[in-house]
Amino acid sequence: MTSSEVLPSDARHGDSQAWTPQLWAILIVLGGALCLDALDVSMIGVALPSIQTSLGLSTASLQWIVSGYVLGYGGLLLLGGRAADLLGRRRVFLVALAVFALVSLLGGLASDPGLLIAARFVKGVAAAFTAPASMSLLTTTFPEGPMRNRAFSVYTVFGASGFSLGLVLSGLLTEVSWRWTLLVPAPVAAVVLVAGILLIPRGERTTRGGRKFDLPGALTITAAMLLLVYTVVSAQQAGWDSARTIGSFAVVAVLLGVFVGIERRSRDPLVPFGIFASRALRRANIGAVTLFGSYVSFQFLVTQYLQTLAGWSAIGTALAFLPAGVMVVVLSTRMAGLLGRFGPAPLTAVAFSCLLIAYAVFLRAGVSPDYPAVMLPAILLIGLAFGLGFSSLTVAATAGVPDAEQGLAASLFQTSFQVGGAVVLAVVTAVVDASGAGRLVSPAATLTAYRPALILITAVAAVGALVALSGLRRQRDLSVAPGGVSVAPDGVASVRRDDLAVRLGELAMSGELAASGEDAAGSGGELASCTAAPAASAALTVREPVRDGTVR
Repeated sequence: MTSSEVLPSDARHGDSQAWTPQLWAILIVLGGALCLDALDVSMIGVALPSIQTSLGLSTASLQWIVSGYVLGYGGLLLLGGRAADLLGRRRVFLVALAVFALVSLLGGLASDPGLLIAARFVKGVAAAFTAPASMSLLTTTFPEGPMRNRAFSVYTVFGASGFSLGLVLSGLLTEVSWRWTLLVPAPVAAVVLVAGILLIPRGERTTRGGRKFDLPGALTITAAMLLLVYTVVSAQQAGWDSARTIGSFAVVAVLLGVFVGIERRSRDPLVPFGIFASRALRRANIGAVTLFGSYVSFQFLVTQYLQTLAGWSAIGTALAFLPAGVMVVVLSTRMAGLLGRFGPAPLTAVAFSCLLIAYAVFLRAGVSPDYPAVMLPAILLIGLAFGLGFSSLTVAATAGVPDAEQGLAASLFQTSFQVGGAVVLAVVTAVVDASGAGRLVSPAATLTAYRPALILITAVAAVGALVALSGLRRQRDLSVAPGGVSVAPDGVASVRRDDLAVRLGELAMSGELAASGEDAAGSGGELASCTAAPAASAALTVREPVRDGTVR
């Protein structure tokens, strides 16, 4: 049997599915795409000063080399995720990957600043389609439980490895030419593309089923997200209190209101709002905003701190962050076992506790960097936080979501990462400017001006920790009294029939239970072991996940 004859997801409902060479090949291809994205993001930052000098860019123009990518990525993620669901994940993944490879080559060869920024924007658009498509391919190929947990742990290793490798390569390649930092992703994308064509099975069962693509909703939300990201990244230059910024935010609010109205009336909405009924998904998306938003802001400030105040080189700065990437790589190899034993909620709580402590430790930083006593402990704790948090949040964001909405769930999660990161970074940058850091010449005064921003980053991490801890309060004990719910470490929950009937009745009365059998199956999970035994003693088995400890 060839890979083009059957999808691995055909065996989705069998938890005993074996790890075949074909599954490993698919996982390597999908992990390669994540590695490519992480590689590109981590490499561009170090090359910016060389790009500015070579092309004669102003500081305002230079930021758009990064912001253009974020604009395309964050603005079209929701559309990319839904397109993968409706048009076919394999098709969307491969086409977008081909575009990514092409514009990487064009960007590396560009000598005109406008063309380079345009290439970065298109590359971001391509990533907005590859990211949710690859993640939903993973979640629909590997069934929930130990198998998916292991797949996500390997997937995370690729992302962490790409980010760490990018930090090292960026410093080395920039010494030769900044163009290499833009060109290297092109051959990597080409290799992943060829592997995807050969190894990802054809014959995917598209879930469109006569559904129409919600074009009005797609256009409205895309316009809203593009304008939101553009407003956020340009607010620093235009002024947060300027008429342009305030007016743009008002237009975004109007567009979002129109989008909600369109979706409520649409028979085939782009974003079915029922997906937000999951508390675990909501917590995962808030966690994504606070985890990534606080980190990119921290990295921005620490880069300024090391290079501006301490005079460190670009390669020295990159190597300072490297232990975090190494920590993520090492920890990711253990995440499958940790997720199977503890579940995502406790690991997320530990991750955000580490993140909060890391930022608090760095508040002790002085004018002269103390790497062994201050920076290294903070960097290692951040690595521990990302190693535990990324996989845990990803599992929580996609668990229990029907196959037809996996692309949507993935795109919502990644939108939280990208847009949340852009928003938090913009606010932190505004705080730095308001403190007058750019106008001060004394290192001590500049560091003092950085402290309000560092405190804000710590506060953002604290919000994430509180949200993560709220998930622990909702998690039930593994063993409960007869008549209740017991959740085994492998994610299988046993529910007595009488309690299930009571819970379903409560859901129906509160309006939480979907009327269609398809929605009930998608949100409740897979029901097995239903017998005709008396209700008092018969048990139902609900395959994981049991959202927040309740049967939905």
